[in-house]
Amino acid sequence: MSPCHPVTLSPEKAWWYGLINFEQRTPHADDLKLEHMRSLLARLDNPHHRLRVVHVAGSKGKGSTAAMLASILRQAGYRTGLFTSPHLCRVEERFQVDGQAITTDELTALLGDIRGCIEAEGRSGGVPYTFFEVATAAGFLHFVRRRVETAVMEVGLGGRLDSTNVCRPIVSVITSISFDHTHLLGDRLAAIAAEKGGIIKPGRPVISGTTVPEARVVIERLSRERRAPLRQLIVDFRFTYSPGKVTPTHTHRSRVSVATERRRWPNFELNLLGDHQAANAAVAVACIETLQAEGWHVPDTAVACGLAEVSWPARLEVVGRRPLIVLDCAHNVASALALVRTLHASFPPARCLLIFAGSSDKDLAGMFRVLAPHFAHAFLTRYTSNARSVPAEHLAELLRANGSLPATLCATPADAYHSARAAAGPDDLIVITGSVFLAGELRPVIVGG
Repeated sequence: MSPCHPVTLSPEKAWWYGLINFEQRTPHADDLKLEHMRSLLARLDNPHHRLRVVHVAGSKGKGSTAAMLASILRQAGYRTGLFTSPHLCRVEERFQVDGQAITTDELTALLGDIRGCIEAEGRSGGVPYTFFEVATAAGFLHFVRRRVETAVMEVGLGGRLDSTNVCRPIVSVITSISFDHTHLLGDRLAAIAAEKGGIIKPGRPVISGTTVPEARVVIERLSRERRAPLRQLIVDFRFTYSPGKVTPTHTHRSRVSVATERRRWPNFELNLLGDHQAANAAVAVACIETLQAEGWHVPDTAVACGLAEVSWPARLEVVGRRPLIVLDCAHNVASALALVRTLHASFPPARCLLIFAGSSDKDLAGMFRVLAPHFAHAFLTRYTSNARSVPAEHLAELLRANGSLPATLCATPADAYHSARAAAGPDDLIVITGSVFLAGELRPVIVGG
């Protein structure tokens, strides 16, 4: 349980947190079966069949892209649900309607209904439902009860066997594909793409931001086999990007321009930093264009406002100035590379200090090889909200084997933050990264809440 959770849990939340949680422990391949999810939803009268779903998968960028889409659709006047995972600080963040998280009372009521349904019917074969299956069911049920007009659903893990993949999407979106969860999804990009491409449904349009050839050919093949119209980044739409600029006093937004085979869109401001976010924005714009072709009314002004105002905390988020403090969730090599690119493109030259913690199922050695050359000192720690957290001593061994960066070991994330602040001058840059769980523990320390 995250320290951001309340100390006292309702019986419903205590039951939910007591279920098997693959965000806390690594699942085995045979743990993931969609019939579990279908069985649960059938007992709840199949709420997912009553929703117009935009389904978003990908190795990186799926949360940001989902947030952009929800922001745009909300600006267009559609009552919009957004389901994401994991949460940053409060589990309620996973379920949003028009930018507002579910209330604690609403979530408690949903969990009570789902628990009552499960316990009344029993579970065939004695296989328990998981934390994420119940979360997904709660998302579908919440959106139906709140009468949303569209639901943007982010995949939790993979795609083909993810609990969200019971939906019938109006459009499927696949962002970038890179190495992550290789123990489950495969150690080749083609295998990972096949799992992500599992969200492609017969006859339903697909938007893909995948550009690596090995992965792209798999998405093309799956779309062709399922007769799903496919539009791809670089092939069918492109973008240009002007980096945002961060100063000690102000952040100037990035700008992105998208050109498709149908039109050239206006030059948009983007409230997220990095060329990877510009790529995500291009995918979101192509998705909106597909919805427009199906009769949705989304004016250019809604796209502009949605991208300019999208909020997605802890993604290269500036949370302090003098010294500049950046909070990020990079947890694989691809996202570490994106972080470094953005630091060079958007931030002033500075002595950089790193606060880092990570999970045991990630390529932490690869991340250190990317990050170490760009920092003057590392503060290594371990978050308390997830059992997969790697001890700081082991992180230090990995860092020594993959770089020459001096490091200080800190017992807690808060200790690491205070140590870095004490070591930083007003013109330095502190970067916090390695995991959403680290970001979730430190964000309330830094900005409150």
